Amino acid sequence: MQRFGTLSFGHYGTLGAGRQLTAGDNLHQAIDLAQAMDELGVNGTYFRVHHFAKQHSSPMPLMAAIAAKTQHIEVGTGVIDMRYENPLYLAEEAAALDLIADGRLALGVSRGSPESVVRGYEAFGYTGSEDPRGADIAREHFDLFLRAIEGEGMAEADAQSPFGGAVGPQRIEPYSEGLRSHIWWGAGSHDTAVWAGQIGVNLMSSTLLTEDLGMPFDELQASQLQAFHDAWRDAGHPGTPRTSVSRSVFPITTNQDRMFFGHSQERGGVGYIDGLRSTFGQTYAAEPDVLIEQLKADAAVQAADTLMLTIPSQMGVEFNLHIVESFATHVAPALGWVPANAG
Repeated sequence: MQRFGTLSFGHYGTLGAGRQLTAGDNLHQAIDLAQAMDELGVNGTYFRVHHFAKQHSSPMPLMAAIAAKTQHIEVGTGVIDMRYENPLYLAEEAAALDLIADGRLALGVSRGSPESVVRGYEAFGYTGSEDPRGADIAREHFDLFLRAIEGEGMAEADAQSPFGGAVGPQRIEPYSEGLRSHIWWGAGSHDTAVWAGQIGVNLMSSTLLTEDLGMPFDELQASQLQAFHDAWRDAGHPGTPRTSVSRSVFPITTNQDRMFFGHSQERGGVGYIDGLRSTFGQTYAAEPDVLIEQLKADAAVQAADTLMLTIPSQMGVEFNLHIVESFATHVAPALGWVPANAG
């Protein structure tokens, strides 16, 4: 683990005891937390995307606001659901955001996680899928998106246009030359990880894997990462790809931490989600010295270059900054962490 950041679902709504967190509160708090983490040298802030839910759903404006107010921190998604996306519009947005962020973009995309509605992407206008989960639409959209950000011409120039002068197929604008290397695929299995390696995009390993090979989650995930690296190498892609995993990690340094997380040591296991037999990871909550040993023993955390800490964003900026600062101060240096503002 060389880098770490936070992964936020962005929950908002009723919090209990008469408290209410609005969508606006949630967005402003995400910006404030990212600015504070940027000063700490935290490497990234990443946002989970869910539609038809009181969570993050339109990450581009949020990430642009963060990028404009920070200097070092990477802004990203984990992940955007490609079933819902217009590929060319997403390509324009991603290029603009990458330019605003001066290359600090880590755009994670995938088929997406289980929905809270039935085939919600059809309400967005994307119909005709022959797959019960819309995976074919996601792959088609992703293929067109990649072609667009690579600069392929998408529409023929109009010789009669008063704004003419160009001839032949025209690419989308703006164009960000380095954007292709900032794209990640969120993979939930060995097969999708291998596919990501073959086409040459970075890998975000899912918070759960939709397969059960009879081994602990961390070992299964480490095996997935290795399969990805093997596929990347066999395909002949240059350079070293990025990989990330996510974990719920809570350093206990105060009595308040112990009250909230002292009983949160959830072990991983096997269950079913979205109709698929899946392997789940565990939650880590302990004193820093114990966490260090636990995370050193986590095969996937050791194999990935980036660790994303899932945070309870609805608990506010101050509390989440405390979690992040505790990890940065007491745990991350022992795992090989390199702050974004180092040097």
